[in-house]
Amino acid sequence: MSTAMNFSSKSFTPRPPDKGAFPLDHLGECSAFKERFMECLRQSGYESAACRPSAMAYLECRMDRRVPQLMANEPLEKLGFKDLINEKSEEKPKKS
Repeated sequence: MSTAMNFSSKSFTPRPPDKGAFPLDHLGECSAFKERFMECLRQSGYESAACRPSAMAYLECRMDRRVPQLMANEPLEKLGFKDLINEKSEEKPKKS
């Protein structure tokens, strides 16, 4: 009796990564945003809540750079930034 498996019958189909996993930014397109976020963390004693605006800007950069597909486009509300989006819209002066 043979126990050898034939792997050639199945083909591998790549799929995009799950949320929270995305390709490295090899071209450094969002490195300025990353550095601002890291500096904020250092200044705040690594208190991530204080750096949420920087984190949101970094993720927006990742989503905007579609050519290397750094990150799939996702509503910021689903990524936990709903309160910051509401603050942004309230800060804008209302046109009369």
